[in-house]
Parts: sequence; structure tokens; C-alpha cells
Amino acid sequence: MLWSISPLGEAKVGIPYGMANGANIYLVFVACFLANVLVFPLMFFFLENINKYLLKMRFYKKSALFVAQRAKKGSGDKIKKYGFWGLIFFVMLPIPGTGVYAGSIASYIFKIERQKAFVANTIGIFISSVIIWVATLFTMQGIA
Repeated sequence: MLWSISPLGEAKVGIPYGMANGANIYLVFVACFLANVLVFPLMFFFLENINKYLLKMRFYKKSALFVAQRAKKGSGDKIKKYGFWGLIFFVMLPIPGTGVYAGSIASYIFKIERQKAFVANTIGIFISSVIIWVATLFTMQGIA
């Protein structure tokens, strides 16, 4: 679960880690998925309440602007154009740099309604988690 809440891996790392260490494969899926979903409200709380105070610090502001520019450049056109569906697609990609952290930041930057953004991020996390879970299961069984 800790890997799934971490920005260093999210459920993309938590699921294979739990399964490789002998945990119940169904419990791993549910626990990692729910932990990853928990990131969205935490990120939005941070972005709406704490971010504005930290932006007064030069180093943080430079870092935040860099992350915001990368989010706009990497996925901005798709999310802006397709909105809800673009956000789902972006979050569901099981590759580094996508996921609920980036999806939350993109939702905030593009001012997507919070409830719609939560649903889109949750659907994206679920699809990504299923892909990772199935790929890990097949790999462990020697099928992939």
C-alpha cells in the first residue's frame, strides 16, 4: 500500500511488489487500488490549501512551474481537448510520469471540476491497476 500512495511508483509498483512477496493477489489489488485513489483528495487538498503558501518560496515556485509546464506540454492538449476522457486516458497509461499525481496536477491546472476529475482519475487508476495486475499475474505464471 505504501508504494501505491508514493509518487515514486503508485499502484504500478505496489501491485507487483505485493504479488511478488506472496500477498493475496486479490487483496493486493484492492489495497493498492484504494491507496492510489486516496492520493487524489490528498493532492487536491495540498494544491488548494498548502500550495499557495509554498509558492512564496523561490525554490518551490521554480519547481512547481517546471512541473506545471511539463504537465501542460506532455498531456495538456489531449486533456484540454478531450477533458474527462482525456484525463482518464492519461491516468490509465501504465507508464512512468502518468498516474494520479500527474492527473491531479493536470486537473488542477486545467480547472476540471473536482468531482469529474476524481471520477476520471479513479477510472484511470482502476484501468491501470487492472493492466498491471493482469500483466504481473501472467508473468508470475510464466504466461507472459
